[in-house]
Amino acid sequence: MPYHKPPHIAAIAVESGVYKTSLGWARSSALGVMAGAFIALGFLLHIRIAAVFPDAWSGVGTLAGAAVFPLGLILTLLAGGELLTGNMMAVPVARLAGKISTRQLLVNWACVTAGNFLGAMLVAYLFGHVAGLTAAEPYMSQTAAIALHKLEDTFLQAFVSGIGCNWLVALAVWLAYGADDIAGKIAGIWFPTMAFVAIGFQHVVANMFVIPAAIFEGYATWGDYIRNFIPVYLGNAVGGSLFVGTVYWFVYLRKPGSRSAAPGRRSA
Repeated sequence: MPYHKPPHIAAIAVESGVYKTSLGWARSSALGVMAGAFIALGFLLHIRIAAVFPDAWSGVGTLAGAAVFPLGLILTLLAGGELLTGNMMAVPVARLAGKISTRQLLVNWACVTAGNFLGAMLVAYLFGHVAGLTAAEPYMSQTAAIALHKLEDTFLQAFVSGIGCNWLVALAVWLAYGADDIAGKIAGIWFPTMAFVAIGFQHVVANMFVIPAAIFEGYATWGDYIRNFIPVYLGNAVGGSLFVGTVYWFVYLRKPGSRSAAPGRRSA
């Protein structure tokens, strides 16, 4: 498996961020819908597997569900999609490198946020509620338990959990940039993504699926969702842009008296 060293990955991340902002609002939003749906499908698979384990085996069920959840990020990065949490790493790196403007960053995040929400909601409503995949037992109880557990967090807890989540998700994207072949990319994506799910960190796009899925079955309200969305969004932004993007830009790309990036190539 060919592998690029971190300085080269940093350069790839810059080019990826530039490319993402060049897509324009329409393509960014469309690819955002795809990524939101992919993450939701991965979460739906997680619920369908974890829910069938008895209470005595709940830990094994959590691990089994976490092991299949990475499908969503794999589809996003390999089939094509714009995921907010990944963009919270790549686009800020391009901004720090001086390749894009702050306005381009904000427009990209806004378009991808809207697209991700629509895609995740479509899966939650059509497949979860209408098709009954999260509306029948034991899947409804599993969905409600996950959603209500996330909603129990205080603002600070949700914010810090969001940091931990996107530290891992952004690293999954970073590792995917470091591989040239599909097997290497899948391996790089798999383990950090599985880890954040097994730990229980909060992911703003995953929550766009599971909390609305619980709302559709009468377990929560949209007010509950908004109170969760804000701190998790902010935490994910810090985890991706500061803990990964800014640190690696500072180490590998920043030059004294210059904010330019080393040359690289765009990732697949």
